[in-house]
Parts: sequence; C-alpha cells; structure tokens
Amino acid sequence: MNKIAMAFAGLLLGANGALAADGAAARQLFQRIDTNGDRILEFGEIQAARAQMFDRMDANHNGLLDPGEVRDAVQQVKSRRDFGSAQVADFKAQAGRMDRNGDGKISRDEFASFIPDRLLQADKNGDRALSISELRALRHR
Repeated sequence: MNKIAMAFAGLLLGANGALAADGAAARQLFQRIDTNGDRILEFGEIQAARAQMFDRMDANHNGLLDPGEVRDAVQQVKSRRDFGSAQVADFKAQAGRMDRNGDGKISRDEFASFIPDRLLQADKNGDRALSISELRALRHR
C-alpha cells in the first residue's frame, strides 16, 4: 500500500498518526475524500470513502469482512512504520465495535457507517463534519 493510501486507510480507520503524511500527500488525501470540494469532510463523505475502502479489503467479494480479512488489514497497518502497537490495538478494538450484530463478521454497511472515535472527537462543533482546522488539530494530537 503506498504512502497516500496508507494515510487514507489510517484516517478512515481512525488510527493515530494517520495524517502524518507530508503536506502534499495530506492534501491529496483530503481532496480524494472531499468529493463536493467544499473543503470540509462531511461524515457522509467519510462513510462513502470507507465503503470504497471496504470493497478493497473484502478479498473474497462476499460483502463481509471475515476475521482473516480483518487480520490482513491489521497486518497492512502494522507493516507501516508510522503505525505502532497502540494504533494497531485501536484498529482492532474499533473493528470489534463495527460488528454491530455480533456475528464475527463486518458487513459493508457496518464498516461504512462507522465513524471512528478519533474522528468523532475531532468534530469539536458537532456538525458531523471535519473542517480544515479540526483536521489540523487531529494531525497534531
């Protein structure tokens, strides 16, 4: 996974350090998610990006992430040197919370509709969107 894709994955998964990419990569990431070009990442845009990410993670294309596919995603995050054990543990914990029906698998809807805690906390004004200033604050945490 290239640097931009990994930053994208980190942001969408809520992993700490996800926006540690250089300025140009962070701008590309932002523009990729900000589909309406208003310079604000609405939670709906984040959810759409998460749906696309799910499609890439769903190796057998059955509409579910099974434990093996989640494990593979964790391995990809782990292999990124900017992601430490705390970020991996955070990703694993959030993956467990995504499974709302408790069947041991994560559906596309469960994955896409989930907004990671880190992003919820960054939304200081509660408008279900992340402004540039909220994202900058997130980057420096």
